[in-house]
Amino acid sequence: MNARDENLTARTTGLIDIGDVDGLIVEVERLCSDGQWGALYRLRELCKRALQRGLQLWPVAAHAEYRLALEAPGQWAARMLEQGAGRFAFGPLPEVAASTHEWDELAAELPAGPVGAMAAHERVVRGEDLTGDDRVDAHVLELPLALTSWEPTYPLAEYGPHEAHFPTPPVVAMRHVELPAAPAVRLEEPETVRALVELASAWTTESNGRAEAVGVAGGVDDALAALGLHRARMVEVEVGTAMAWMAWTAASGGAHGRRRGMAAGRFGAWWALASIAGLVDLWPVPPDELEAAAAALRFHLWDASEPETGWTLHVAVEDPDQGVAWALSAVDSA
Repeated sequence: MNARDENLTARTTGLIDIGDVDGLIVEVERLCSDGQWGALYRLRELCKRALQRGLQLWPVAAHAEYRLALEAPGQWAARMLEQGAGRFAFGPLPEVAASTHEWDELAAELPAGPVGAMAAHERVVRGEDLTGDDRVDAHVLELPLALTSWEPTYPLAEYGPHEAHFPTPPVVAMRHVELPAAPAVRLEEPETVRALVELASAWTTESNGRAEAVGVAGGVDDALAALGLHRARMVEVEVGTAMAWMAWTAASGGAHGRRRGMAAGRFGAWWALASIAGLVDLWPVPPDELEAAAAALRFHLWDASEPETGWTLHVAVEDPDQGVAWALSAVDSA
């Protein structure tokens, strides 16, 4: 340890000993500005150990973890991707690290197992092709390690040192539609309903959200009526647009829930689509089979002809060959 590092350790140890959270946050900023990643890593470790002495320095440790994952070179960022880390960060640390590092920067230091695999899948949604890369645990998510031609450009999180942005997919214009007054025959397929509702599981279990899905014998207008709607606006969209909205929802924590990340969002969208198409028993679904099944479906976005606030996913899918349709309403508010 050189003299500069010794002074650094003395300074940070002193701040830790008196439990100076504000002073330590300033120290984190200074270390990031100076590129002192090893020292920042040690600060994080000392703050975590201080919890055993009753010092509540977890906010400092959490912020140091986040900044290392976001800004440090790959060898340091990868060390933050351990089970349980990043609970109080803006998003899951595999997504944070993948937003600023390519896979090769992270792979050498990543732990084997789910956390490292999630970082790989976060790089995939950002366009990296990791097909055949034996450093990725293929049993985690079981999705293709490259985007398919029919997938969308997923809406990706944008992380900064002190803030994060989670853009939605593009909003499309809708038109008013007439809904039938007579109720349609509901389908008894709870697994498909569950797959749709689970897209918004973070909203419903960790926030203020609610989600309802229904399947009917009929078209999308019958499905919307089965949700209890008397009027609606709707627009037909490509499969990619519907996938982008489903993935955005499944990635999101809503108003108060913990964000899952876009890799998890992509999985949710694939699972929901496979459930609608009746292909879950083939999981992992061959991409060409899912593409062919999706091509036979008609996808719609809709709303209730009312101003919408907060987090929403309103999607409906019709299988004209089978004469059935599905609709999902998921909303969350601050």
